[in-house]
Amino acid sequence: MRIFKCLAVLMLSLGTVAVFGQTAPPADANTGHPVTDDEIAVLRQDVQADKTEIISRNMNFTEEQAKAFWPVYREYALEQQKIGDQRVALIKDYAANYDKIDDPQADSYIQRWVKFDEDSSALRKKYIARFKKAIGSKQTARFLQVDNRLTLLVNVQLASLLPLIK
Repeated sequence: MRIFKCLAVLMLSLGTVAVFGQTAPPADANTGHPVTDDEIAVLRQDVQADKTEIISRNMNFTEEQAKAFWPVYREYALEQQKIGDQRVALIKDYAANYDKIDDPQADSYIQRWVKFDEDSSALRKKYIARFKKAIGSKQTARFLQVDNRLTLLVNVQLASLLPLIK
């Protein structure tokens, strides 16, 4: 499964970078060469392509539904990526500091993580009506199930890659 490989490389790469002032970019676990922001962007595009394929395979859209769904989904995915940028920044910061986090930093991480969760939930709520208009309630419920499963896969990958606070 290409999505797992891309997610693993992406999250491993993102999880090893310090946000502030680090001059050396993260190293790709497969090649040992530094991973650039452009490469991270390409990996994110690959993950999005895999998500699109998985959604297509699981939704079984009619031609009419597909025409209505995909433009809404593209907007949703773009907003999802912007919210994901918060998560990436948090992961980078956490990875650079997890072994020396003090109470104020821990409080900051807690607040940032909760904000990410709230923003993600608010985005789903914001788009439900638009998806229902495009594909109906039953298909929207199915899409939300597929989207949730994909989110869970990412969360499992992250959990396996990020160490606990020391």
